[in-house]
Formats: sequence, C-alpha cells, structure tokens
Amino acid sequence: MKHAILKNALAVLLFFAVLQESYGQSILDDYITEGLQNNLVLKNKNIDLNQSLLALKDARSYFLPSLDLGATYNLAQGGRVIDFPVGDLLNDVYSSLNALLDQQQFPQLENVQEQFLPNNFYDARVRVSYPVLNKDLYYNKRVREESVQLEEYEVKIFEAELEKNIKQAYYNFCMAHTAIEILENSQLLVEQNLKVNQSLKDNGKALPAQLLRAESELENIKSQLIEANNKLQNATYYVNFLLNRSLDASVKFEEPGLDEGIYLNLLQEKDHSRRAEILKINKAQNIQQHLLRSNQNYAIPNVSAFLDLGLQGFNFEVNEQSRYYLFGLQLSMPLFHGGRNKNAISSSQLNLESLNHQEALLNSQIEMAIRTSKNNIKASQAAKSSAESNLKASTAYLKLLEKGYREGVNSLIEFIDARNQYTNAALKVSIANYNLLNAIADLERELTSLQ
Repeated sequence: MKHAILKNALAVLLFFAVLQESYGQSILDDYITEGLQNNLVLKNKNIDLNQSLLALKDARSYFLPSLDLGATYNLAQGGRVIDFPVGDLLNDVYSSLNALLDQQQFPQLENVQEQFLPNNFYDARVRVSYPVLNKDLYYNKRVREESVQLEEYEVKIFEAELEKNIKQAYYNFCMAHTAIEILENSQLLVEQNLKVNQSLKDNGKALPAQLLRAESELENIKSQLIEANNKLQNATYYVNFLLNRSLDASVKFEEPGLDEGIYLNLLQEKDHSRRAEILKINKAQNIQQHLLRSNQNYAIPNVSAFLDLGLQGFNFEVNEQSRYYLFGLQLSMPLFHGGRNKNAISSSQLNLESLNHQEALLNSQIEMAIRTSKNNIKASQAAKSSAESNLKASTAYLKLLEKGYREGVNSLIEFIDARNQYTNAALKVSIANYNLLNAIADLERELTSLQ
C-alpha cells in the first residue's frame, strides 16, 4: 500500500507538472477548429454577414444605369370622345368650289368623333434610366459598407467567445476526468484497507466496527465516483453541443498544456483598443453619422434621367412614324413635410449620443473584466501552489499514518482521516490547476484583439 500511495501522489503531481511545459495541445486545438467550422450559431452569424454583402452589392448597383423593356397593347371601346367638326368647317367651302367648277369634285364630309382611348394600339419601348444626383443612394451605400464590417466584427466576437467556451468546457471535462482517476486510485486504497480489515477480523485481530467503518468509506468513495461520472457526462454533452456533434459522441482526454511565460505576458497586456466589440460600436457610430448627414441634407434635390426608344402605332403597323425616342429629366425636392425632416435629424443625433455613452460604458466594462481576470489568475496561481504543497504534505502524512496503522500505533480513524486528506488534497490540486486554465481562458478572451 505504501508503494501505491507514492505512485498515486507522483502521478497526480506529474500530471499537472505537464501544465508548466507546453501549451495548446493538439486535441483541444482540433476541437476549437471543429467548433469554429460547425457551430450552428456561428453559421447563422456568417449567413447574416453574407446577407449584408448582398445588400451592399444591391446598394452599389443603383449607381449603374438600369435598362428595362416595356410594352403595352390597348383595345378600347366607349369612353370620352373628341369631336372634330370637319363637315361644318369644310362642306360650305366644298359646295362653293363645286359650284364654281361646275363639278362634284369635292364631296360632302361628315363630322368626325374620335374615341379618346386608343383602340388596337401598341407601344413597345426600351427605357434607360440613370440617377444623376441622389443623396439617398450615396448614403445608403455608405451605410451598407459599414454594416458589412459591423457583421464581420459580430462574427469575430462570437468566434472569440466560442473559442473561450470550448476551452473552458474542455477544461471542465478534463477536471471531471481527472477527479475520476483520483477517486479510483483512492478507491484502490480503501479496498486494500477493507481486505486487510476483513483478514484481521477473520483471524480475530480486528473489531467488527473497524470493518464496518472501512466498508462505509468504500461506499463514500463510490458515491463520489457517481457524482464525478455525472459531471463528466454533463461536461461531455456541453463540449459536443458547442462542436455541433451528437451529444453521445466521445470526447478525447488529453493533458492540457500551459506555458507559464504566456500567461505571465498576458498579465502585462492591457491594450484593448482593437477589441472587436469596440470596433463594432465604432461602426455603429459611423452608420448613425451617415444617417445624420443624410437627414441634414434633406433639401438636396434628387435628379434622374431617362431615355425611351420604342415603337408605337395602330394595328401593329411598323413604319417610319412608328419609331420614336423620348428623353426626360425628373427632379424631386421636399418643400414641406410637416417637420418630419427636422424630427429625423433630432432622432439621429440622439441615437449617436446614445452610442457614445455605450462606447464609454463598454470601455469601462472591458477594463473591469481585464483587471478581474488578472486578479483571478493571480489568485488561481496562489491556490495552485498552496494545493500542491498541501498534496505533498498529505502524501507524506498518509504514508506515516499507514505505517503507524499497520504497526498498531495509529487507529483506523486516524488512517481514514489521513486518506481523506490525501484524496481531498489531490482533488484540490486538480481544481486549482483547471481554475487557473479557466482564468487564463477568460483573460485571453478579454484581450482578444483584431490585427
């Protein structure tokens, strides 16, 4: 049993000594890559980004000439008519001419009624239109450009948050996995102790109470193992959820690495001016500034030009008179809108002021989060050192008590207490190390900046 205690203690210390040697092991990196590729929320963020890119393409297309084909064909009967008194105007003249010439060369004419609606009439044309001056299109394009970058920052924000969540979920998985290993090793000690007490009782050298106490300790370890396995299963579910995999998929365990120099450098970092959240709110401010300028320039007229090239006529006839072109300019300028333009200006100014306050608040929140994360790292590092020292002491104490118990110097209660101290110390080392890794992941997230 003495060798088992030493072996288990060395295994725990060696396991966490790896944390001082390396950082970013391949399995965790693979899971992060897989999560960035498969996470459903991130896929939706990328869809939003693609939609913003399409909206930008649409905004730019309005600056190009548009070409449309149009055609109409009319069949009409009834409705308003136009009277042409041709007979009243010309019949007297024609009668006089016929009398002078003594011939019926000029016939009598009837008055004409022409239907106002064209009947059996077609009009086919190609229209070219172009916005000569349109401030709305200009500012809309600028807003769309800023919106695309805003969506890009939104994706970067979620990627950074997802990476942190995957790291911490995997660390929690590893913590539960390590706790199971520690408890299983402790279970071996308890089972060995139970066998010894059973043998002593069979030989009449141990009291039944000692055997019952050993059995009670074994059941206590089994209860802790059930709880640890439940935590491991839940941690597995969460890792798979973040990776968009089946919840029952297996998660590989690998000793997480930590380069002490990296987190010491993190403790010196404090610049967060390139945080995606800051850049995102700056883009939102730019959008509001464009909208404000657009509202302030409401009096600038919109001017557009168009050119129609087409054919028109009756009975589908096509001749020289059928061909036509029509060029035009259109101007639109607001004169009175009941004060809505001024209200829009005031609204844009208030929105911009609100974003300025949000930026100041965000800077304060990030600064507080960075300082809190640094303090958590320092506290976790101190707790880690204390837990490791406690484990060494508990290991030595357990060895002494185990020897004393076998020699009859120490009681079973003292031995069980020493064993519990050892198990708790090993668990505290595990918790302290993974708390440090989680704190580092938090600080990495707070200091994530765009290049």
